[in-house]
Amino acid sequence: MSEILLETLALQQEAARLGFDWRHLGELWDKLAEEIGELREAVPLGASATTDELGDLLFMAVNIARHLNIDPAAALGSTNRKFERRFRHIANNLEKLPPMGDPRRIDAMEVLWQEAKRFEKSEPTAT
Repeated sequence: MSEILLETLALQQEAARLGFDWRHLGELWDKLAEEIGELREAVPLGASATTDELGDLLFMAVNIARHLNIDPAAALGSTNRKFERRFRHIANNLEKLPPMGDPRRIDAMEVLWQEAKRFEKSEPTAT
């Protein structure tokens, strides 16, 4: 697990040991939504505010992982591999895409992305 994720979990576990923890999962979902809203509001304020709010959002995501008994580093690693597989499908089909700068390119990439997802769902070992 990455050092920063370990530090985050350690901070949260210490707080929980002292009774400073969420009572139920519903509270975490509400706090996550709050953090997303604060991040959106921070973007026009500049990099410093945005960095601070993004950190809060990531901290909350790790907190949710802890409450779900999921290793956040393993979950993120799995998502990285999933993204890589799906993006590789796009990269392998570049000739089908409109040229760079064409506003239709991202839509065509999304079609390929969704195609990759469908392929994964049809494979028994897909993640």
